[in-house]
Amino acid sequence: MTNQVLVVFLGGTLLLLYGVKVAGEGLQKAAGKQIKETLSSMTRNRVLALFSGILITFLLQSSSATTVLLVSFVDTGMMQVAQAMGVILGADIGTTLTVQLISFRLHQYAVGIAGLGLLIMFLSQDEKKKSFGQGIFGFGLIFLSIGLITEAMSPLKENRLFQEILLTMGKNPVLTVILSALLTGLIHASAATIGLAISLSLNNLIGLETAIPIVLGANIGTASMAILASLRSKTEARQVASAHLFYKVIGALIFLPFLKPFQRLVEMTATTLPHQVANAHTLFNIIIALAFLPFTGLFYRAVKWITPARKEDNGERFGNKYLNPELMNTPPLAIAAAIREGMRMTEFVQDMLSLSIKPFLESCPEPVSIEKIEQMDDKVDILDRDIRFYLTQLSRHSLSGDEAQRQMEILHLIHNLENIGDVIDKNLMELAKKKCRKEVSFSKEGEKELTEFHQKIYDNFILALSAFTTRDELLAQQVIGNKKKIGDLEQEFYQNHLHRLERGQAESFETSRIHLDVLSNLKRINSYITNIAYPISGQPKSQSPV
Repeated sequence: MTNQVLVVFLGGTLLLLYGVKVAGEGLQKAAGKQIKETLSSMTRNRVLALFSGILITFLLQSSSATTVLLVSFVDTGMMQVAQAMGVILGADIGTTLTVQLISFRLHQYAVGIAGLGLLIMFLSQDEKKKSFGQGIFGFGLIFLSIGLITEAMSPLKENRLFQEILLTMGKNPVLTVILSALLTGLIHASAATIGLAISLSLNNLIGLETAIPIVLGANIGTASMAILASLRSKTEARQVASAHLFYKVIGALIFLPFLKPFQRLVEMTATTLPHQVANAHTLFNIIIALAFLPFTGLFYRAVKWITPARKEDNGERFGNKYLNPELMNTPPLAIAAAIREGMRMTEFVQDMLSLSIKPFLESCPEPVSIEKIEQMDDKVDILDRDIRFYLTQLSRHSLSGDEAQRQMEILHLIHNLENIGDVIDKNLMELAKKKCRKEVSFSKEGEKELTEFHQKIYDNFILALSAFTTRDELLAQQVIGNKKKIGDLEQEFYQNHLHRLERGQAESFETSRIHLDVLSNLKRINSYITNIAYPISGQPKSQSPV
């Protein structure tokens, strides 16, 4: 192989991998929310799950990418392993559609297809249309790369060493399956491996008897990406990755003794070798899908047996549950994961806020109750750090306008949640400890007012969370409108306390500083609550002091 041939071959292969990536990213962005909606709504039974796998894998341009998404969904509790079993089989069929396109000699029109994609990208104002153009551009690169690889391989017809290698592969299908699986595992794209096989077939360098083992190996190797993605995941997520590998290995083992009959079947489907190679890939996946689909329950039990639970699954240190880095390549799903983690953070803050008044209603609260709130704040701080880092990493990917807006809203949410947690932990709990040390109690009127004021703050917090989750402008504006009402109520209770001091009420005098500081800090909490609503409301944030 001359240096020129090697350079063109390597360049074409890299271009093929890049084209698959660009096409997948473009179609992902164009599909956007539909990916998540399809997975959540079409996995209720096996047949629908199969079709959802076909559709989503065509959009992602990779069965590995689909399986990685399934690993993430199961790891975060958005899907059960049993639901994912049918999607995996569909994903394996969906990935054959790209190979079918490659088998047509579209490399002659590759420049025009890529140019059309670029034209759509440049002329479109709509984000979805731009993303669709990117998908077309990616396919143009795929077809162009096939043309380059085919041209580079043409001189190899006269190369004895290369011919002997291919002859050895043809005589040893098991070795070919293993080599093909290793190559696919290395490049994480079965379409690319089979695309190379089609390029070889275009030059008549390999026959169908060699191409079929390459197809089987490529199907096994494509499971490697999901295996790697699941290594640090929960048991259920690792079971999804194992199921993908299990399907492929069992399917290949079943097919190996019947390569000759299968070859004759494939030869009946088309007259040209490139189409036969693509059809072998499609038929293999359709046959194992139809054969395995009725027995997904049985396969699930087998996968549970070969992928047992790890001891550490039940005792892991506290951390985020939903922020899977593998979702970064699909921004809508990454945003959804960040929202779920943000909602988990709100649960801790909501509990902290709910419990924060209790120590002030007791003569001297048990240390355990205050420690519980302090421990929850530690968890809030951990989630704030993790979500912030995750969204910062996501910023490096191309986001649509709506995705960037939602990212900003999440950052705004967690920033204010963390501030609320700090006020409760570092201010209110310190005041509760101070009240205990001084062994004082609030007057009945003062205690009633603090309880009422705290309830108003809590109710506004719940309203702000509803506004965030639904992105309802009216609710958000109601939260903001409550700020003045709560401010007025704070002033009223402040004056009431001063009147009690004027009357010489002993309890009010003993708790005066603590009482006023509690009111002030609760009002401060409400300012952070109001801040959550501003990005949703469409109103500019006020500059009033916190």
